[in-house]
Amino acid sequence: MSDHPVPSARARALVRGAYDTHVHVAPDVMARRIDDVDLAYRCADVGLAGFVLKSHYVATAERAAVVRKVVPGVDTLGAITLNGAMGGINPVAVEVAARQGARIVWMPTVDSGNQRRSTATDLPGATPAMWGAFQADLHSQGIVPQPVEVVDDKGRVLDRVRQVLRVIARHDIALATGHLSGAEIVSVVQAAHEEGVRRIVVTHPEFTSQRLPAEQQRELAEAGVLLERCFTTPHSGKVAWVELFATIRAVGVAHSVLSSDLGQPFNPPVEDGLALFADRLLDAGFTDEEIHVMAVVNSRRLATPTATVPA
Repeated sequence: MSDHPVPSARARALVRGAYDTHVHVAPDVMARRIDDVDLAYRCADVGLAGFVLKSHYVATAERAAVVRKVVPGVDTLGAITLNGAMGGINPVAVEVAARQGARIVWMPTVDSGNQRRSTATDLPGATPAMWGAFQADLHSQGIVPQPVEVVDDKGRVLDRVRQVLRVIARHDIALATGHLSGAEIVSVVQAAHEEGVRRIVVTHPEFTSQRLPAEQQRELAEAGVLLERCFTTPHSGKVAWVELFATIRAVGVAHSVLSSDLGQPFNPPVEDGLALFADRLLDAGFTDEEIHVMAVVNSRRLATPTATVPA
């Protein structure tokens, strides 16, 4: 763990005040590098405003509330991901999570129909996702849930998904697209706008099972969504850094938001993720202002209810 790079002071300053809107920390069903309370203390040390607890299997708003009480200077936020363990596309689960303070709802990830059907392979040498081993273990026990679908066989968004979108809109939560396919993302984004959802982020569009081309990302950006750039996607070799930088340029800095997706024991410290990302962007020629927009302005836009976003 000691051979990971250390962020520069300039990068630390550029991401100060940001939220890391996508972290995987303990307690979890697999090994994690750090737990949520210790991460909150470390975020306070490096000047991050807060982070969103993501789990593929459980809702995290209750955990987040406890962490905020223990470390009140860091805005630890909960979320829910609509995989099989949460009942799939489950409006009741989303309503409960919202009333407990959840700030992001992810569409299905590891249990999405697209993820199950995907035949895409990682680039040579890429580090596999940790959840793959857990999913395989569920398969071996015969208790893996059915794939969670969001559209019907004609590509129309399911009524139950629209119910979830209405809950999201009523509570002013952010919607994240999870591991849906490009076509599914387009359909769900359109339905979300129709149902009044205010903030939408396309989850790691460069990830293996998404791989949205730049043109499709531009179209989504024009529809008012943010495109999430996760540090781990290029760091783990699932996309080349140079390709990611080119996509950000093609789609536009204003439409990108940085997150880490960190928490794996073999990866860098979670609290370093955004700053390490900033160093990479600086080396690639991005300006201080561009990095500030992606790391701070847009993460706060995503994590903060519309009524309280600073002018």
